[in-house]
Amino acid sequence: MADSDDEYVGALSGDDAGVDSAYGTRSKDGKGKGGQKNKGNRKAAWEEVHRAWDEVAIAEDGSISVAELIEAEKRRRLMRDTTPIQRGIIRHVMLVLDMSIAMAEKDLLPNRFSLTFSYAVDFVRVFFEQNPISQLGIIGMRDGIAVRISDMSGNPAEHIEKLRQWAQKDPLGNPSLQNALEMCRGALYHTPSHGTREVLIISGAHLSSDPGDISDTITSLIADRLRVSIIGLAAQVAICAELCSRTNDNDDSQYRIALHEQHFHELFLAATTPPATYEPEQSNASLLMMGFPSRTLATKDYVSLCACHNKPTREGYSCTRCRTKVCRLPASCPVCGLTLILSTHLARSYHHLFPLKSWVPVPWAEAKKSTACYSCQTPFPPIPKVTPKIKLKVKEPSVGGQTAANVAKAKGKGEVPAANVAKAKGKGEVPARTSTSTAAPTPGLLPEAVKAGVSESGRYKCPECEEHFCIDCDIFAHEMIHNCAGCLTRPPRRQQQQTQQVGNGGGEAMEID
Repeated sequence: MADSDDEYVGALSGDDAGVDSAYGTRSKDGKGKGGQKNKGNRKAAWEEVHRAWDEVAIAEDGSISVAELIEAEKRRRLMRDTTPIQRGIIRHVMLVLDMSIAMAEKDLLPNRFSLTFSYAVDFVRVFFEQNPISQLGIIGMRDGIAVRISDMSGNPAEHIEKLRQWAQKDPLGNPSLQNALEMCRGALYHTPSHGTREVLIISGAHLSSDPGDISDTITSLIADRLRVSIIGLAAQVAICAELCSRTNDNDDSQYRIALHEQHFHELFLAATTPPATYEPEQSNASLLMMGFPSRTLATKDYVSLCACHNKPTREGYSCTRCRTKVCRLPASCPVCGLTLILSTHLARSYHHLFPLKSWVPVPWAEAKKSTACYSCQTPFPPIPKVTPKIKLKVKEPSVGGQTAANVAKAKGKGEVPAANVAKAKGKGEVPARTSTSTAAPTPGLLPEAVKAGVSESGRYKCPECEEHFCIDCDIFAHEMIHNCAGCLTRPPRRQQQQTQQVGNGGGEAMEID
């Protein structure tokens, strides 16, 4: 038996190492045939690693601008339409995940199945942060049937726990799109009419193993006012495009194909924004009764069961109508059915109806107003006073032991005979009279950064309060708090102008009897 310390020969061709070396056997002498000849000519598979951070962009002036690309990617997420339109803030969404054998493909690392469940956990968190008074349910397509992962509820912890349990199983069989849609239709059929009925499908297969005609199912979905959106992980499928178009009033934008992992994540989280309302029934104003209970904490020796999970707890919320105890909000009272929420949940839901306006980039000409971010006080890049000039020194050949600059200087003083200069020019030793030159560089943003609306000064201005903010505060304000720190701490611009006019004597005098 060969020694375990011998060299492993597994990267040699059959011509150099024979038949045995092609299967990666060990040589008896510890070196193998041709081992020294082809050593180092090939690389192992693990050495061919694709690193995205090695792909940097180079501007026209030669500078590497990785930070600009990162900022452009942040800014691109905020470049959306902020026109106030009517949306449904009370949503009922069914998330359908493909769990068929097609999800075992590794075109999305580590594979489609693991990446989809990982992004689904992120989706659940962001969904309830942006839509706190909405409901969510999760269904899987596996082995030709539809399986229920979690029931429709407003508790994100339950959904995440169920997703992590199913993520440990392997994909199996073919998906059944019709069975999944029928299960979603049954779960959304009894939801109230003042909320939306949506189905989000993550599909990775090119087929659907259906027991009947899916066209009849699509007709039933249209009659029940269900909207279907699909994110495809493979090529586009005709029936999926027809399904999204017919259930969304001929809107083809609800069927998207993920190009890579980052694009898949962006498409997944884009579904957290409520869709626009275009049905006449939902456009009509209607009143909805809700309860706003207060949190209660029992004494140390007193424990009671909650009506939603039948678990003993000391703290909870009492229904304002029937005094039934629930452990967390938002929720529906298990006894009387009253919707129980907090005032902060309702306030967070309204930012979709009145979105925060996009902040505009600030050029260098207007950057003198601020030196640090108004919100986090992060210092801004300093304003360049004068465009820098670079002196380029050119090494010139000598003329009889003197440089061309000295020759020109001496010629101006009359110290060098003209014959010597002409003689030197005849030999080609004196170049053109450009000893020094100045060049003003034109540093600019990359085309990708300019297209994404990146500010050259690193400042972004709110159009209402005209305060300057950094890119991180821009993202935090538009994606998390949905409010401007400058507008909340200062009065509106019109009120400031009226105050200044009154202070300067521009207002009308008050008459006193």
